[in-house]
Amino acid sequence: MFDSLNERLGSVFKALKGRGKLTEAHIEDGMKEVRMALLEADVHYRVVKQFVADVKARSLGREVMESLTPGQQVVKIVYEELTRLMGEASVPLELSGPKPAVVMLVGLQGAGKTTTAGKLALYLRKTGKKPYLVPADVYRPAAIEQLQKLAGEIGVPVYPSESSADPLDICLDAREDARKQGCDVLLVDTAGRLHVDETLMAELVRIREKMTPSDILLVADAMTGQDAVKMASAFDQDLGIGGIVLTKTDGDARGGAALSIRSVTGRPVKFVGTGEKISALDLFHPDRMASRILGMGDTLSLIEKAQEMVDEKQAADLERKLRKNEFTLEDFRDQLRQVRKMGPIGDLLKMLPGVNEKALGKMNIDERELVRVEAIINSMTPEERRRHAIINGSRRKRIARGSGTRVQDVNQLLKNYTQTMKMVKKLNKGGLKGMRGMRGMLPF
Repeated sequence: MFDSLNERLGSVFKALKGRGKLTEAHIEDGMKEVRMALLEADVHYRVVKQFVADVKARSLGREVMESLTPGQQVVKIVYEELTRLMGEASVPLELSGPKPAVVMLVGLQGAGKTTTAGKLALYLRKTGKKPYLVPADVYRPAAIEQLQKLAGEIGVPVYPSESSADPLDICLDAREDARKQGCDVLLVDTAGRLHVDETLMAELVRIREKMTPSDILLVADAMTGQDAVKMASAFDQDLGIGGIVLTKTDGDARGGAALSIRSVTGRPVKFVGTGEKISALDLFHPDRMASRILGMGDTLSLIEKAQEMVDEKQAADLERKLRKNEFTLEDFRDQLRQVRKMGPIGDLLKMLPGVNEKALGKMNIDERELVRVEAIINSMTPEERRRHAIINGSRRKRIARGSGTRVQDVNQLLKNYTQTMKMVKKLNKGGLKGMRGMRGMLPF
């Protein structure tokens, strides 16, 4: 998401920053390009009109015109206005009231409600909550089984719903069961339709009135662009939603929904689904999203992912081994596993400043290479992993056969590992300053 917008805005700002002094004509030309870029990204036209007017007004002020770096000041203004447009600050889930707090997930079919319910349960469990899943979609085939399977994967209790039962009865019974089990958050996966209709809304209103949820989350497909904004307005009018979860943001969505939905509906985006994995759900940070749109990266989210996946004890042990030049191929493999847990390498690199889809294409990243490397190391004996110097020609052939790779692949891995260790040795001689802050983030 936002790759095309990032590229268009990048070229606009490059032209502005290339000028020593900006005139009103320069600002006007730049804002025309920004307007076209936003419209092509499927941002609501009223939102685009107001956004461009606000940026232009600020850009023509003393803040820019009297600056020694006017182009940089325009970028700063756009960043601040994008952040404001999307909500300025992240908005957490509302879990006030009697326990268990009830959270309803609503939306159309195909948006990813059921999967999001499972992702949200895992997210809450990581924050110390005790979630309880409620399959209340009795109409879509296998919806109940899907949520029950997800609950089993993440180890969260789930109500044993039957497709013949009334959705409201399921919710009421599930709340009682959740209380008995000591759960503090009830996540209700409600039914959807192919489009908003009176029957659907009547059922949702009935559940809302009896369950008095602390929060109602609309699950919207980011790929649908302006349709997601219209749908959000319709649900909010009848139900009074508390926030939005944008799904499929890892796809080729142009980003219009994320940039428009808060301004049009007045409701915040609270979470974004960033992939198919059950852990691929992030709290929405407007400032970080604005930073990514402008090609500034999102290093805070990258650090948070690393902190979430990295075991502190293992990280401290790794640092000690690096300092003492005791880093083995076994440690190499463990670090690769840590990196893979954080998600696709391409997605991680996009969080770095200046890295977009175009830049990734030039890097020619092959995710399968990590799998091959791990297979090669797994084919070694424990002694070989600890003492790579003993791996001679015959051993290399055996390792290649065992891992389904070529001898050249084994040679390349050993060469990379040896070069890495030489670099670490040089750093140790000069002092490994800053290594503590990099704990667990090294890809080797």
